[in-house]
Amino acid sequence: QAGSSARIRNYLGFQRGISGGELATRAYQQAWVFGTTFLLMREVTGLSLGDGAHVLAVGDEEIKASSIILATGVSWRNLGLPSLERYQGQGLYYGYSAADALGFAGGRVFVIGAGNSGGQAAAHLSRYAEQVTIVCRRARITDTMSSYLIDEIRAAGVDVLQSTQIVDAHGGERLEQVTLRDARGVDHVVAADGVFALIGAEPRTDWLPEAIERDERGFVRTGGGEHMFETSAPGVFAIGDVRAASVKRVASAVGEGSVVIHQVHRHLEELRPASRR
Repeated sequence: QAGSSARIRNYLGFQRGISGGELATRAYQQAWVFGTTFLLMREVTGLSLGDGAHVLAVGDEEIKASSIILATGVSWRNLGLPSLERYQGQGLYYGYSAADALGFAGGRVFVIGAGNSGGQAAAHLSRYAEQVTIVCRRARITDTMSSYLIDEIRAAGVDVLQSTQIVDAHGGERLEQVTLRDARGVDHVVAADGVFALIGAEPRTDWLPEAIERDERGFVRTGGGEHMFETSAPGVFAIGDVRAASVKRVASAVGEGSVVIHQVHRHLEELRPASRR
């Protein structure tokens, strides 16, 4: 999610803000300089827990590890509206990156979601699109969006439709119209060139073994072992958005990453025979 953010404005050291894509690229380059090995275009499909060593299934390969850090983040939640889903990639987009705005110059765009991610996307889109509208199911956008972003989208001329939702979509090969339903249950069909959905996210943790405890939403519980970010499985840690009860902010996730490395070193030290310590 951070990587697709149009503008991150609350990260230390970037007083004018920075795009999520640029921050992610810098982080990748910095990790590479420190000697990190990356397996790109690969997917971890399973985890077998062992006594002192765990085994990760990565495609057709197995990788043994004394410790594992889960930092898988979250995935955007699906709208579940079939008439709109058929336009995914042709008018409907999950998440948002700054590059997306260029394709909607002079168009009419709707942003679904009243959180900070939705506000950031709307503010950036307003520089290119003729009209940007935030569609919010809640009665008050102030319940979910930071005040500085509300001021910014108002100054940019972004419309906010509260107690409203998109209930239908129309068009040919691309999206052309959406149907809006207001608080009174009245429907309005309006022109739409694009819809960006930022309605929250959920963790992809189904591949984890049952021994790793998760909450009712699938987020990984931590603090069950000797270390703050250790899961219910010794040697397996979780940080960032995938962790239950975490603060969903980039700075917080980075902070957890720096702390968990110290905890991993302590865990590895505990695994060593007493004669080698």
